[in-house]
Amino acid sequence: MRQRDLKLFRKILEDRKQEILSEADRAVGEMNNGTEDGYADPTDRASLESDRNFLLRLRDRERKLLSKIEEAVARIDEGSYGRCEECGGDIGIERLKARPVTTFCISCKSAQEARERQS
Repeated sequence: MRQRDLKLFRKILEDRKQEILSEADRAVGEMNNGTEDGYADPTDRASLESDRNFLLRLRDRERKLLSKIEEAVARIDEGSYGRCEECGGDIGIERLKARPVTTFCISCKSAQEARERQS
């Protein structure tokens, strides 16, 4: 992969990381603002808890994505970014643009998903 492409993907990954961290800080601030004290109605409280659980699930997914982003940046540093873990071939620029943290080319990922469906 060319240096220009690697710089582009590093920027994409670092921008996404900053976006996730900023969103997490905002979400924590909202969760700690104490607005739930005003909900005496059990239905309102249940709705608030449901929303909070949904937000926590989103934050957990983003936490996992952060570790994938860090792994992708490490692959850029070590020179293995853009190579499929399974077949060793090029992943392809378009696939990396769609999913910059991917570790499989489209063929290997499709085969993996087909195996998972059969199991």
